[in-house]
Amino acid sequence: MGLNLARAVKELKIPFIASGGIADGRGFAAALALGASGVNMGTRPIHQNIKERIVASTETDTVHIFRTLHNTARVFKNKVSMEVVAIERRPGGAKFEDVRELVAGARGRKVYENGDPDYGIWSAGIAVGLIDDIPTCKDLLKKLESDVEAIVGQMGGLIQTNSKL
Repeated sequence: MGLNLARAVKELKIPFIASGGIADGRGFAAALALGASGVNMGTRPIHQNIKERIVASTETDTVHIFRTLHNTARVFKNKVSMEVVAIERRPGGAKFEDVRELVAGARGRKVYENGDPDYGIWSAGIAVGLIDDIPTCKDLLKKLESDVEAIVGQMGGLIQTNSKL
């Protein structure tokens, strides 16, 4: 997160939103400290069964796919994503046509609709390891706000004006 945001601050003249690896107030506060105007949290708002799977997960429950296709994506480690990885590891590699049916967007959307975590691939970052509850959106936003305020408030105490360096 750090290098990308630091670069964005240097090069952009408009507000920007940080995305990736943000699941709690600490990540939100870090993004703000690095110059973002807000955050995108993509792993949080989905079907209850998927939320429960995420809460039971760690950061090691994700996997990269499409590496051999030079279009890497991080997704939740399930039957379909591991099948895609196996196809990509075949001698001679894989072509998109070899995995097209497995990775179809319509199939992935069904995961969020039917709650079957093994139905298709679904995006999930390593932030799944930070998620340990399933609050309502209202409660999540309230907690994010209070956590960010507390963390940013504590940061002022880190500055020592009479330091003897």
